[in-house]
Amino acid sequence: MRKPLVAALFALVLSGAGAAPAVAAPAVAAPAPHAVPASHAAPARVSASVTTAGTQAAPTLQAVSLAGTVALSNCSGSVVRFPNSADTDPALVLSNGHCLETGFPDPGEVIVGQSSSRTFGLLNSAGTRVATLRASKVAYSTMTDTDITIYQLTSTYATIKNSYGVSALTVQNTHPTAGTAITVASGYWKRLYSCSIDGFVYRLKEGSWTWKDSVRYTSACQTIGGTSGSPVVDQSTGKVVAVNNTGNEDGERCTVNNPCEVDANGAVTVRQGINYAEETYQIPACFTTGNKLDLSLSGCVLPKP
Repeated sequence: MRKPLVAALFALVLSGAGAAPAVAAPAVAAPAPHAVPASHAAPARVSASVTTAGTQAAPTLQAVSLAGTVALSNCSGSVVRFPNSADTDPALVLSNGHCLETGFPDPGEVIVGQSSSRTFGLLNSAGTRVATLRASKVAYSTMTDTDITIYQLTSTYATIKNSYGVSALTVQNTHPTAGTAITVASGYWKRLYSCSIDGFVYRLKEGSWTWKDSVRYTSACQTIGGTSGSPVVDQSTGKVVAVNNTGNEDGERCTVNNPCEVDANGAVTVRQGINYAEETYQIPACFTTGNKLDLSLSGCVLPKP
């Protein structure tokens, strides 16, 4: 989670672009930790050429835009689909658990099927708001083990594509890889942050919350308040591999806005100015036909109520 949006805006005024860690922009009705605007990744096709020696060259990196990202009242997010989603399915929006309009879920709390009429500003590739989308419910939300909220919308993917020319981002269903070039796309700020996956954190602890197998960015991704919930897009595939959620702002140890890394032996490491995301590859296994959540599915490892 990150400092409130008001603080982030103040930092931007002082610095011109702010290098403060990512945080959700607190809504008037309910505060939230981290967030930042971004665009949709182009439907990336990896063009991996073969060298004369017969080895495969590195994949061609593709430009990521803001298309498919959304702006929340206090955070960022994106319209997402899974590998098996159908165009006629109700569309989904992915953001952070700490961006939930009713407040942060408690440690151990899992919210399923909660009524919601929250609205989202849909962006095109230029970062222009082209539509207002509306939720019908919170399909899933938690800050335990991960930090995600998934909203079900009143619109289908086909309706959004046909009406506004914007496609959903696909969530990758395999574990991301260290060294991958990524873009954090913030719909709130209409801004893109590019860097690489530096590595993975066994446990990331912030205040009362603990997250498992988190993504650590290289230092180039200096996300700020309001970027919470931004999709983290693999530049070689255009797929979502994580959701941006926090960073250590002040060098404190394991406090709110100052997460610490804890390894398998319990050793604690503090990395001031470094930002993090939560992996999303586990999510598709928990949704079945019609984008329906089913936490009892084989392979679904998301925390249960």
